[in-house]
Amino acid sequence: MRKPVLALATLAAVLAGAALPAAAQDAREAQLIGFHQLCNHGDRAACVKFGMMRQQNHDRQAEWRRTRPDFFFFER
Repeated sequence: MRKPVLALATLAAVLAGAALPAAAQDAREAQLIGFHQLCNHGDRAACVKFGMMRQQNHDRQAEWRRTRPDFFFFER
């Protein structure tokens, strides 16, 4: 039962990325937001992917710190 729920949550996260404002239409940011939402709902694999993706995009971190402080909640 858990796999269909996770699949549905993943699909919802991807579709939610399509409804983001124009500034957030960047594919990486949309994917990052999806992983962040899944992580907040208890998906540990999404938490790991979220952390890895956030670390891999060093060039975008300064911008994300300004626009999405919730991605860096642990640094407060």
